Amino acid sequence: MAKQTGLGLGRGLGALIDTEHISTGGSSSISEVELALIAPNPNQPRTFFDEEALTELSASIRELGVISPITLRKNEDGTYLIIAGERRYRASKLAGLTSIPAYVKTAADEQVMEMALIENIQREDLNAIEIALTFYRLMEEYKLTQERLSERVGKKRTTIANYLRLLRLPAEIQMGIKDRKIDMGHARAILGLNDPAAQLKLYEAILKNDYSVRKVEELVRYYSENGTFDAKRKDANPLKKLSEFGQIETRLSQVFGTGVKFNCNADGKGKITIPFDNDEELTRLMELMDKI
Repeated sequence: MAKQTGLGLGRGLGALIDTEHISTGGSSSISEVELALIAPNPNQPRTFFDEEALTELSASIRELGVISPITLRKNEDGTYLIIAGERRYRASKLAGLTSIPAYVKTAADEQVMEMALIENIQREDLNAIEIALTFYRLMEEYKLTQERLSERVGKKRTTIANYLRLLRLPAEIQMGIKDRKIDMGHARAILGLNDPAAQLKLYEAILKNDYSVRKVEELVRYYSENGTFDAKRKDANPLKKLSEFGQIETRLSQVFGTGVKFNCNADGKGKITIPFDNDEELTRLMELMDKI
């Protein structure tokens, strides 16, 4: 059962923080709650808990107690659901504690997930994909626009949009972000490519060569201009683009006064075709070329 307390917030807590000025953000109270009565929130945004970090935290808790209370919602059957603080809850169990200090909030069922998501989104140790999925879930389940969500979580709308774009990446790249093989900067640069195959190829190159974000941005620009990441395969012919072919044809047609056709292959070889309808047209063209 939960015991109401003003001082029982973990061994040594009273000397470390001023408990009289804790803001619980709504209808709540501080209690010492038995760990056996607490259950993790199935909608917890965090999907990975580093075992080594948990071990270190549990050692700290054994020495100093739980410095910052977790946040719970009390169920009708007397059990509790974690709104925020599952990492501290896990570490406390690992440390052998039987109870933990907690803010016990009064929240309706539909509010619990939103509170958990918004609280966790403020944490710096969530990976970018966890944050992106959290934003997506908040928007979908609470029918929020990006603008409204930005107000709720205190982040710029463009920041939210950038996170949501990560969910368009191939699953392999999303897993790489989640496992911290690449960071947000790399991911945003990769999004500059529209082709999933090209995105995956660049991702593999980043892992293999440990490319910086700036290098990735350069490769994306290069690919956008040349259709390849390999400089050796770049067409040496500066006229290879169809738009440039069109410009050359237009210019030659203006010069000769007829519909000139220009063709060029990958090796830079090609031909210019200047059509004529009769002898007089041919004579005119020959006289024009003599003047050039």
